[in-house]
Parts: sequence; C-alpha cells; structure tokens
Amino acid sequence: MKILSIQSSVAYGHVGNSAATFPLQRLGHEVWPVLTVHFSNHTGYGAWRGPLLAPTDVADVITGIAERGVLGEADAVLSGYQGDPAVGAVILDAVAQVRAANPGARYCCDPVMGDVGRGMFVRPGIPEYLRDEVVPRADIITPNHFELDFLSGRTTVSGGTLDEVLTAVDAVRDQGPRDVLVTSVLHADSPAETLDVVAVSDAGAWAVTTPLLPISPNGCGDVTAALYLAHLSETGSPATAVERTTSSVFAILEATLAAGTREIQLVAAQDAIAAPPERFVARRLR
Repeated sequence: MKILSIQSSVAYGHVGNSAATFPLQRLGHEVWPVLTVHFSNHTGYGAWRGPLLAPTDVADVITGIAERGVLGEADAVLSGYQGDPAVGAVILDAVAQVRAANPGARYCCDPVMGDVGRGMFVRPGIPEYLRDEVVPRADIITPNHFELDFLSGRTTVSGGTLDEVLTAVDAVRDQGPRDVLVTSVLHADSPAETLDVVAVSDAGAWAVTTPLLPISPNGCGDVTAALYLAHLSETGSPATAVERTTSSVFAILEATLAAGTREIQLVAAQDAIAAPPERFVARRLR
C-alpha cells in the first residue's frame, strides 16, 4: 500500500510517525509521513524541545504532495494525536482530497484523547472535536477502552461486561466507522492479569486475550493503529488482522521489558513485525 500518515514526530524514541513509519515499511508498504510536530522526544518525559508546526505548514506539505499528482495513488490516510482542531481540519481536508482522487482509499483514525487512570490528557475541546467531527468521517478507528466509553457515551470500563463493550462499539459504528479495534479492554469476565483486544466489523466481532505485562510505554497505540490498518487492508479479515497485530505488539512489549527502557524496541522486535508470530488466536464473539 501507499499510506499518507499525518502525525507527530520525535527525534529520540518512537511515537507518532516515528512509531508508525518503520513498522509499515518493514511490512513492505510505502509511507508518506507528514509531521504535525517535530520534538526531541515524547512529552511523557516532562521536558522536550522542537517546533509545533502550524496547521498552514502541515497543509502546505500535503498540497505539495498533491501537486506531484500522486494523491490518487494513496490507499489510506492514517492519523493519531491531534493537538488542535485546526490540525484536525487539515487532516480531514487531506482525507477528502485523497478520497476524491481515489474513492477506494480508507481513513484510519486513532482517536487519542485519554486513558484509564490518567483521564483526558488532550486540550479541552479536542475529545468533542474527535467525537463529533473526525470519528464520523473515519473508516477505521482504534480507540482504547477509555476512549471507546467517551465516544459512545457509555461507561463500560469499571465492571462492564463484554456484551456491554460490544454495545458501546455498535453505538460508535452507527456514527460512521465500520471497522473498530478497541485496545486495553478490561471487562467483568477478564481473567486475572489479562486484557482483551476487540475487533468489530460488518462481518462480526472477535477478541484476542493477552497477558498483561507490567509496562505501559508511549507509542504502542501508534504502532497498533498502523499495524491493524496494514493487516486489515491486506487480508480483509478483522480476525487475522487482530491476531497479527496483537502478536507483533506483544513481541515489541516483551523486547521493551527485557531491555528495561521506556522507549519501545521497534528495531529489536522488527522480525516479529515483518513476520508476526502465530501467538494469539482470535475467538469469535458474534
């Protein structure tokens, strides 16, 4: 595939495009990374340097790509953290341009806004903008469990059943996106020290259960969105896509845990990205 990926970038470590580009390339796909920021490192360190690019600058880069006459070759648009509605508007305009040139292109949005235990960590107004303007225009979304609850207007994180999680997914799918991948799902029936990843499409719903590792590094959501987009587009099977994605991400987390670092070990785990191990099997939920 050829993927227009509009995300942040860091020089040190792996988040945003710095997390998504290499795995996609390792799978054999062309990536056109458009940067929304270029920081020294991710903001989880508490200090960083580098520019936050103006929305007009981001739009200029996309215009330059369009002037090459290649937007019709793009198979997908991928986006992650959107720190400003103006940047979100630029992304949506890019999606519209790509779809106009290639009606078969799909938009995959990772609606980054918050997490369990942290609450919302984006600027006020961003969650509502994602819910009301961005998610309805996406074909594929990859929220975590906390973000799913916000997008659906339901509360399933604390003691909700898996059926209630699926009802929340259906509510979000009714807004527009047909394919939903929910990460870090904890429900009332979850075995101890495990979590689920749930994939839902028009064809049905599936879940993969993985061990819960004692780390939560930045960038895993960015990798997950990129890999799921790639595997779903290649295979057309949500079950296969969630199996391959979770197997690769789990291998990355294991390598990161073994290295004792706070930066995900994409290079060390690249073989598990290029050829996902057959580690997890998706079970059909409906």
